[in-house]
Amino acid sequence: MKICMIGSGYVGLVSGACFSDLGNTVTCVDINKDIISNLNKGIVPIFELGLQELVIRNLKQKRLFFSNDVSNSIKRSDIIFICVGTPTKKNNNADLKYVYNVVKKIKSNLNKYKIIVTKSTVPVTTGDKIEKILNTKYNKNKFDVVSNPEFLREGEAIRDFQYPDRIVIGTNSHKANKIMKNLYLPLIKKGSRYINTSRRSAELIKYASNAYLATKITYINEMANICEKLNIDVHDVATGMGLDERIGSRFLRPGPGFGGSCFPKDTRALISTSNKFNTNLSIVKTVIQSNDNRYKLLINRISKILKNKFKNRKITFLGVTFKAGTDDMRESPALKLIPKLLKKGAIINYYEPTGSKKEFISKKIMCNSNIHDACKNSELIIIHTEWNEFKQLNFKKINKNKNLKVFDMRNLYSPSEMLKSKIKYFGVGR
Repeated sequence: MKICMIGSGYVGLVSGACFSDLGNTVTCVDINKDIISNLNKGIVPIFELGLQELVIRNLKQKRLFFSNDVSNSIKRSDIIFICVGTPTKKNNNADLKYVYNVVKKIKSNLNKYKIIVTKSTVPVTTGDKIEKILNTKYNKNKFDVVSNPEFLREGEAIRDFQYPDRIVIGTNSHKANKIMKNLYLPLIKKGSRYINTSRRSAELIKYASNAYLATKITYINEMANICEKLNIDVHDVATGMGLDERIGSRFLRPGPGFGGSCFPKDTRALISTSNKFNTNLSIVKTVIQSNDNRYKLLINRISKILKNKFKNRKITFLGVTFKAGTDDMRESPALKLIPKLLKKGAIINYYEPTGSKKEFISKKIMCNSNIHDACKNSELIIIHTEWNEFKQLNFKKINKNKNLKVFDMRNLYSPSEMLKSKIKYFGVGR
């Protein structure tokens, strides 16, 4: 099939590369000329395992193309995926201006029947509004608007595309559903479940899924809080809970709180939608509030570890992205923790496998190119992100300080083993 991905960011680029790898002809479009120029050279703008290799392979096979020409790319395509950003506005609504700008461009370039697919995460009823914009006399019977939410995890996006838990297609059009099912047939044949729902249902499935996962993370974080008071290891609690098939073990890992491009944005947008339709989503509201305040609990914990003495104390952060496997800094807990510690007088070093971050360009914050330099002479090492290279560190080798303290925000280490090594170790909910 001939596919056009409008927006060559995370969702558009990963999905476009994967669709081309299935044998389709894909054009990824973006208004940013530098991004398109680099992509045509095989240089990807984001850190995602295996993506660059996938892009280069399909560029060579002439199945994957990159262009700034939106109009011609639309005209040449059978299926158009809208993959632009939907950031949060100040009132917590999803900002849909980029989506509607794309829709207006599609409207003026509908030269034959096309399927318009929202891959971007959009509030319920957005598809209805898109349909209304496109529905002119000239464009009658030339299109179907479909919701096809993405469920890609940063760091594992290619695998999630190739082996999805489910493929959700929101449309009441038999024609559009048949074409979309045919597009995804290689994945369906591998065992992926294909679900056809109404368009509004598909839009809500995405928000409901992310809100539920955010709730699981927040729930185990709050359980960790009470475990610390009762001298209980939250790992035992999470294991005991997770063995119940109705609950499951995934996302029952306490930490510094959820971040990234999805959970914070989508939970806020869901609340905004519920307010619009006069429905009280009290659980989701509490999840947002609890996660927003989590950094305060962690700062208090760090204060106790350092006996409330921050002035000129050297603290090292291992990882600053919101999770391992990505260079994404959006809503990372480190964005709240590091400035607070600086304000208290601490000296901050960090090591991040994906390199230095523009968010931390300051004379008081030092980015190191390796773990040894980052941890040298540190009084407190904070494991913030669960990168694999942080899971088997020899702390005594990388830091000679006999009073070294380790605050493991991801619970990567065994408290008993750290005690044997005579390292002052602190976990979350332990």
